[in-house]
Amino acid sequence: MMHFSHCQPTKMNRSEFVAHFKDVYEHSPWVAEWVFDAGFSGNEDDINIMHQRMADTLLQADKSKQLALINAHPDLAGRAAINGELTQASTSEQAGAGIDLCSAEEFERFTRFNQLYLNRFNFPFIKAVKGANRHQILESFEMRLDNDSETEFSTALAEINKIALFRLQDM
Repeated sequence: MMHFSHCQPTKMNRSEFVAHFKDVYEHSPWVAEWVFDAGFSGNEDDINIMHQRMADTLLQADKSKQLALINAHPDLAGRAAINGELTQASTSEQAGAGIDLCSAEEFERFTRFNQLYLNRFNFPFIKAVKGANRHQILESFEMRLDNDSETEFSTALAEINKIALFRLQDM
């Protein structure tokens, strides 16, 4: 069991819980709200159990809610990163993968792949970048551009849940 080091979710009231966990899912505090509103079993002080509760909440949401969450994610090496508009977590995650160190050619590839992906699937490319480098991310882009829409939608949700686990582990 791995417990949160700076909080005890099961001891929080709703406003404390939502304030603390609102950004685990990018600009989507509804995940934290729904988890809290569903009640606790008493085991949610464990990171993996909390993650499972949050992941299940996302996967049980309707498709429009899921799509809104996917669309809340910034492009990798995109305009939001350049303009300093990323959340603190996204900035840290992209920097950790070395995206902020892209050469002009790599940045151009990210820009082109982001546009191709968006045109093909109508939502941004999502990848949990922790533990990956920019070269691996670009390879993932190339491979996933050949997928069908259903596969990419499911992959985006799975990647979002990986990102959420990393964020919970950092709390």
